Amino acid sequence: MDVNAVSQIVFLSLRIAALATAGCVIPAVGLAWLLARRRFPGRTLLDALVHAPLVLPPVVVGYCLLGLFGSRTWLGEWLIRTLGVHLPFTTGGAVMAAAVMALPLMVRSIRLGLEGIDRGLETAARTLGASPLDTFLTITLPLMLPGIVAGAVLAFAASLGEFGATITFAANIPDETRTLTLAIYTALQSPDGEASAKVLVMISIGLAIGTLLLAEVSNRVTKNWLRAR
Repeated sequence: MDVNAVSQIVFLSLRIAALATAGCVIPAVGLAWLLARRRFPGRTLLDALVHAPLVLPPVVVGYCLLGLFGSRTWLGEWLIRTLGVHLPFTTGGAVMAAAVMALPLMVRSIRLGLEGIDRGLETAARTLGASPLDTFLTITLPLMLPGIVAGAVLAFAASLGEFGATITFAANIPDETRTLTLAIYTALQSPDGEASAKVLVMISIGLAIGTLLLAEVSNRVTKNWLRAR
């Protein structure tokens, strides 16, 4: 495997992981806030659905995505007809598969951070006349930032290593959906692919260690920033 092919695989993997992580942030913040701060009918069911990808086999998650967004389903047909969006077997599908698998990790991280916030600070802001939105934006959200950053890094790492849901929903298409994990799998299926697999494995290990280091640095920087405020 030449350097150009490896660089394309790495770039595609980083791009998919970054897009999946970015797409998770707003839904994860909203879901974490709902699950941590609100009591409503169906909350337990919502909690179970959000965290289901953590316990379901990734292949099952990919199959469910096909059942929802396949070109012959009503939702898939609507997306194609109305928005011109076709998800299965595309880069967009790989992003969605990675995002669905990473979302519960981000929600869990943000929720833990949210539950550790002193509610008295929010109450004090409300008594001083701040609206619920102002309280959330100026008090709650900044204090949630360490959990958001930690969750984003964790989601990015999980997206880089995603395999089962991606290969089921987006397939293993060169230059389209073949991420690092799928490229390693493909190399291992080839009689002469062991050398390529070793290179890709070393790159994956390097990215994983780099992500963990980034998580530690980001956590420290965020905490120092909050203390300085």
